[in-house]
Amino acid sequence: MSAEQLRPPKPGARAAEAWARVRGRIGGARPEPSTGTPPGHRSYYGRPVLKPPVWEWKIPAYFFTGGLSAGAGLLAAGADLTGRPALRRAGRLGGFGALLVSSYLLIADLGRPERFHHMLRVAKPTSPMSVGTWILVAYGPGSALAAGAELLPRAVRATLPGRLLVVAARPAGLSAALFAPGLASYTAVLLSQTAVPAWHEARAEMPFVFTGSAAASGGGLGMLLAPVAEAGPARRLAAAGAAAELVASRLIERRPGLVPTAFTTGRAHRLRQASQWLTLGGAVAAVTVARRSRPAAAAAGVALLAGSALQRFGVFEAGVASTKDPAYVVVPQRERLRTTGGVAREAGASDRPR
Repeated sequence: MSAEQLRPPKPGARAAEAWARVRGRIGGARPEPSTGTPPGHRSYYGRPVLKPPVWEWKIPAYFFTGGLSAGAGLLAAGADLTGRPALRRAGRLGGFGALLVSSYLLIADLGRPERFHHMLRVAKPTSPMSVGTWILVAYGPGSALAAGAELLPRAVRATLPGRLLVVAARPAGLSAALFAPGLASYTAVLLSQTAVPAWHEARAEMPFVFTGSAAASGGGLGMLLAPVAEAGPARRLAAAGAAAELVASRLIERRPGLVPTAFTTGRAHRLRQASQWLTLGGAVAAVTVARRSRPAAAAAGVALLAGSALQRFGVFEAGVASTKDPAYVVVPQRERLRTTGGVAREAGASDRPR
C-alpha cells in the first residue's frame, strides 16, 4: 500500500469511518473486548452471534405445567380403567388445573390473547409450534370434561344430564390420555428446532428428558394426593419417568464437543443438579418407603414435582447461556467446516485421473 493511500482523508463522518476500516485492515484495529472465550473462538469484536431468547420465566413454567398435566391425565386414565377412584380424581383434577395454569402462562407470554387464536388459523405439520398448538387444543376438551365429572355434586349426578356426563367422562379421559405423550414432548421438539446451540445439539435426548420428567411429575402428583393403597400406578409411573429423565440428562452431559458445557456450568448446572438429586430421591422413595407410609409418599411426590420443575428451568438457562458466548456457535461451525473440508479434499483426490 502506497503512502498516498495511507494518507488520512478529508474530514467527514463517512471518510473518518472509511479511514478507521483501512487502519483496521493494516493492523491498527482496536482490541476485542474480553468475553472469557479462548482466543480463536471469538466472534466479531467478541459480540454474541445469536440473540438470547426473549422468553421470560413463564415459558419454562409453561413447559413444566404442560408436562405435569400430560402425566396426570395419563395416570388418571389408567386409574379409571383399574378401579381406583381416589387416584382417578386426583389425576383428573390435578391435570386439568395444571392445564389451566399452562394455558394462562402461554397466553400471558404471547402478550395478547388473540395471538393464540391466530395460531389456530393454520395447521402446518412441519412447524412444531403449529403441531403443539393443535395437540394442546385436542387434549384440552377431554381433560376438561373428565375433570367436570369429578366436580359434580351428588344431587346433580342423579339427573339425566349428570348421568350422561359421568358416562362421557371415561372416553373423554381416554381421549386426553391419547394426546398426553404429544403434549409432554412437543415442547422439547420446539426447543430443539431453534438456532439456540444447547437446545439444538441436544435434540436427540431432549424429548426423552421432557417426557420422563412429565411422567415423574404426574406420578408425584398422584403419590401426593391419593392414598397409599391406590397409588401403586403413580409410584411405578414416577419411578419409570425419573429413570428415563436421569438417563437422558446424563447422555446430554456426555455428548462430544463444547455444547454440553452449557448444561454443566453456571446457573443451569446448579438447577439441573438440584433437579437430579430431588428426582433420584423421589424415585428411590417411591419404590421403598412410599409403599407403606403416607407422609413418605407425600414427601416423595413433592420432591418429584420440584425436580421436574427445576429440570425445565435448568434446560432453559442452558439455552440462554449458549447464546451469550460466541464459542458455542463458532467452535461447532469450525469443526463442521474442518470435517467437510477434509471430506471434500479426499473426494477431489479420488476423482483425479491416475
